[in-house]
Amino acid sequence: MSDLNANPDHDLNHESSPSAPTPPSSAATCRNCGGPTCRPSPPTPAPWTEVSPPPAYRPIRAPAINAPMNTASIILAPVPQPLPVPVATPPYNFQVPSKRITSVDDIRHFNESPSGRHFLGFVASLSHSVRSRKLSDPLPIPLSAVLTSLISLLQTLSDWIDQIPPLPQQARYGNPAYRLWHERLAAQTPSLLKPVLSTADLQTAEVELVPYLLDSFGNATRIDYGTGHETNFAAFLYCLACLNLIKEEDYPGVVTRVFITYLDLMRKLQATYLLEPAGSHGVWGLDDYHFVPFIFGSAQLIDHKYMKPKSIHNPDILENFSNEYMYLACVSFVKKAKKGVFAEHSPMLDDISGVAQWTKVNSGLLKMYKAEVLEKVPIMQHFLFGSLIKWE
Repeated sequence: MSDLNANPDHDLNHESSPSAPTPPSSAATCRNCGGPTCRPSPPTPAPWTEVSPPPAYRPIRAPAINAPMNTASIILAPVPQPLPVPVATPPYNFQVPSKRITSVDDIRHFNESPSGRHFLGFVASLSHSVRSRKLSDPLPIPLSAVLTSLISLLQTLSDWIDQIPPLPQQARYGNPAYRLWHERLAAQTPSLLKPVLSTADLQTAEVELVPYLLDSFGNATRIDYGTGHETNFAAFLYCLACLNLIKEEDYPGVVTRVFITYLDLMRKLQATYLLEPAGSHGVWGLDDYHFVPFIFGSAQLIDHKYMKPKSIHNPDILENFSNEYMYLACVSFVKKAKKGVFAEHSPMLDDISGVAQWTKVNSGLLKMYKAEVLEKVPIMQHFLFGSLIKWE
C-alpha cells in the first residue's frame, strides 16, 4: 500500500494535477486518441413506457424440465380410492371428443369434476382388482366377448408391425415406417372396433371412441409415445365401461389379459420404430414411456411372501418372475434399455425399492400418477372430452 501511495501515477487524489488527462467526452470523441470524430453520437433511445413496454423474452425452444417432483405434496395427498364407473343410458348423444385443457385452472377443474374423479377411481379399481394376482392366475370369470375382441384387435396391430419393417436410417429415434403403420391404424380403426361395439345402438359410439384409440399408440407426426398416450388407452377402456361393455367383474381380465397385451404391443412398437419418449421426465420419472403398469404391477405383489420392493435388485428374481409380475417386467425393461448404474439412471425406482411394503408402493404410485400425469398441463392438454368423459 505504501508503494501505491508513493507513485503519483497511482495517487487517488491527484485529479487537480495538470498532468492528469481530462477524460474524453462520450459525445463525438475518438475512444483511442481523444480527438473529435466526424461521426455523430448515436441517439439516446427513448425510455420504455406503459404504451410501449419492452418485448417479452421468449426462447426459441423451451428448455427441458428435469426438476424433481414435489414429493412432499404427493406424500400428504389422499390415496385415490376405487370408484364405480357411471354407466351411460340411452338415448346416447355421441360426439367427436375435443381438447379442453389449456391451463393449470383447467387441470384443477377437471380433477375436481365428476369425470376426473371417476376416471382416477377407475384406474384405482383396476389396480385393486389384481391385488396378489399373477398374470397366469385363472380369471374369476371367463373373458367376455368384448375383452376377447379387444385382445384380437391389439394382436392385429402387432401383426402389422411384422408386415411394415423399419426403414434404414441413421437417427437414434423416430423411424419413418411408424407413420405407415399409423396410417393403416387410422384407416382401419373403425372396422376394427365393430366387433367391440356389439349391439346396433352402440355402433354410433365409433365417432367418440376412435379418437381415444388412435391417440393410444403414439403420435405419427413426432413419432413419439408417452404417459399421455397411455392415459388415452385407459380413457378408451373407461369409455367402454361407461357403455357397460366392460363390467366390474371383468376388471382382472382387463388388466392381466387386455392391458398386458397393449403393453407388449407398445414395447414392440418402441423397439421396432424407435419411438421417442414424449415429454420424458428423464431421470426423475419411473420410465421414459409408461406409468400405469407400475401401478398395476405393484398391486400384483401386495402381500407376497418373499418378494419385497428391494427384490428388483436381484437379477435372478427379475429373470424368473418378470413373466408373472408387471412391475418386475417394467424394471427389467428399464435395465435393458438404460446402461450404467441403476441408482443414477432411475433414481425414483431406486428410492421406491427402499419402501418396506408393496401396499405403500401402490398407494404412493396412485398419488404420483395423479400429481405427475393427470395434473400436468403438457400431458393433459391433449386429453379429449366428449359425452362419456364430460367437460363439466
